[in-house]
Amino acid sequence: MRYLSNLGERYSPLYFLSAVGAGGLAISFFMYLMWMTPHKGSPIANFASLTEAFNNGSIAMQALIVVAAVGIIFFSVLHFRLLFWNFSEYGKWKQTKVFEGFKNSNAESQLMTIPLALAMTVNVSFIAGAVFVPGLWSIREILFPFSLLAFAAIGVLGFRIYLDFISRVLTEGGYECAKNNSLGQMISVFAFAMIGVGFSAPAAMSQTKVIAAIGIAGSALFIGSAIVMGTIKLILGFRSMMEHKAAGETTPTLWIIIPFLTVVGIAIYRIKMSLAHNFDAPVTAGGIYVFLISLFAIQILFGLIGWAVMKRVGYYDRWIAGPDKSPGSYALVCPGVALFVFGNFVINAGLVKLGVLGSMSIAYFALYAPLIVIQIATVWLFLKLNGKMLSASNQLQAQPAE
Repeated sequence: MRYLSNLGERYSPLYFLSAVGAGGLAISFFMYLMWMTPHKGSPIANFASLTEAFNNGSIAMQALIVVAAVGIIFFSVLHFRLLFWNFSEYGKWKQTKVFEGFKNSNAESQLMTIPLALAMTVNVSFIAGAVFVPGLWSIREILFPFSLLAFAAIGVLGFRIYLDFISRVLTEGGYECAKNNSLGQMISVFAFAMIGVGFSAPAAMSQTKVIAAIGIAGSALFIGSAIVMGTIKLILGFRSMMEHKAAGETTPTLWIIIPFLTVVGIAIYRIKMSLAHNFDAPVTAGGIYVFLISLFAIQILFGLIGWAVMKRVGYYDRWIAGPDKSPGSYALVCPGVALFVFGNFVINAGLVKLGVLGSMSIAYFALYAPLIVIQIATVWLFLKLNGKMLSASNQLQAQPAE
């Protein structure tokens, strides 16, 4: 598919969410390899473990590996294509008069989709490298410092963008609460959470205490920032929606809590694992399960609230199936990915480790069934939005909301 080009004033930073969604879908296919293939002695599936599993496994195992690998390749390629497309269009958009007004509005925080997409790029690259590059996992300890540096650079970019926004609002005022009648401002702190979960990966997987300690510190900084600022924006957003009603076009932001809690939850889980492996801190299966299922329950709550609100305003009929277009529609992809990914953690790191569910049992796959339905629906939604929003054969008529 050939993408639209030279959007000019019609571009929005929210289009970076398309790259985030593609990257998330690539990682969702990795979950099958992570939890359903043997990789004894390694915290994640990698080229060597997958090669052995494919050569010695059943037809079902081989089919699983092939399908997951194809999914990772397809959506990883889409991620990088959409990332490059966004940077190209963003560069042109910055030269327009619209950009100046954008920088002085509530919507300025949408620029945080840039570090959000870049953090996803590092995560996707890490997964693709581990799965497809022979021998890469064996030199992981050499690569982890570079991963930390990459996330540190993205974190600096994120703070520069966010501090420019928040310092302007706090010193000059002008923040229009009536136009904040959504949880759109949560996207900015979601970026911090994504950077934080990136830092937690080397912390959990490295056997070098210094690397683990630095990873934990970096993750704590960005996850802490995300939680504090996210709480503020959650309260402000709901207050404004209750007073001025939710803006129909931005109702998908009610689901931003789902991916937010997923990355925060995974980051904290990884930190717990790092403390157990590297610093002899006790971790219990029961404690992990309670932690995971509690966050999952909150995700379900916000999933139901968002679904009820979007149904009432007719979001699907207008912005998905109907003629209306909004780049904010891509905010629907991340929750589907996040619910699937976190569901994997609840089942495998929670129920299986607790001993109440057997891995690869009938009950195991019964619990996976609704997650697979969510993943398939999310893939369909993502491809539909790409065709509707970015296909050169369709004329863009979107007016991004604040």
